[in-house]
Amino acid sequence: MGLSTRIETAVAEAVAVGQGAGRATPPKLAEALHYATAPGGARIRPTILMSVAMACGDDRPAVSNAAAAALEMIHCASLVHDDLPCFDDADVRRGKPSVHRAYSEPLAVLAGDSLIVLAFETLARQSGQAPERVAQLIMTLAQRTGMPGGICAGQGWESESEVDLSAYHQAKTGALFIAATQMGAIAAGQESEPWFELGARIGEAFQVADDLRDALYDEATLGKPAGQDDLHGRPNAVTEFGVQGAISRLKDILGGAIASIPSCRGEAQLAEMVRMYAERLTPVVSPSRVPGE
Repeated sequence: MGLSTRIETAVAEAVAVGQGAGRATPPKLAEALHYATAPGGARIRPTILMSVAMACGDDRPAVSNAAAAALEMIHCASLVHDDLPCFDDADVRRGKPSVHRAYSEPLAVLAGDSLIVLAFETLARQSGQAPERVAQLIMTLAQRTGMPGGICAGQGWESESEVDLSAYHQAKTGALFIAATQMGAIAAGQESEPWFELGARIGEAFQVADDLRDALYDEATLGKPAGQDDLHGRPNAVTEFGVQGAISRLKDILGGAIASIPSCRGEAQLAEMVRMYAERLTPVVSPSRVPGE
């Protein structure tokens, strides 16, 4: 089974549990869970998680599968909540109506909440396989989801009058990439701490790239509303460094990410994965697409 198929199967099976097959459940909410998670875009975070797990031996594949599905459900839940009228008020996500547009705002809130709870249930169901690993996975995912250093903190920074851009990026975007690298190691029975820097660097690079795409691309290209940072007055790398400065910073971060990969049997493959993402993340910029420069 290929990596992509493995991830899609794990996510689909986890969501099916939440939909309560064979049980009386609210049909619209059950549909919204599937709608929010499929199709799933690039599945970057679970791909990184699985890649680290495989580089470290992947001796408990069912645990790795559960970890990947749980991480992706947290990410999907965050997108559902980000799109709500109280945050970005976005009409489109991944090229289709956002969940609150397709199903209503109350059901979007419930769908996001349900996916968060389901993520932790998915991990807990593996406790019979490797209880110590599962406990660490639950702790790591919780720390990268809530406060003080998770994606909730990242969203919270947007309500502050003064923002630490590095802390904001690490919480808003870096948190789930740190979770990806650390949970991949944990799922394979390895220590998580050596994998922190790789996740943090990939996360920072992804946020800088997202800032660039938001400034340079249109909604049709992004599959979601463009120009949101300017619209909502959010801190971003383009405002701080300019377009060319942000691109240079992105390249520096990705170079550091490759250098930070811990020694493991799959080190070369992981380095190649980061290089592949570097090519995908770095935008091609023509002079006509550089605002104000």
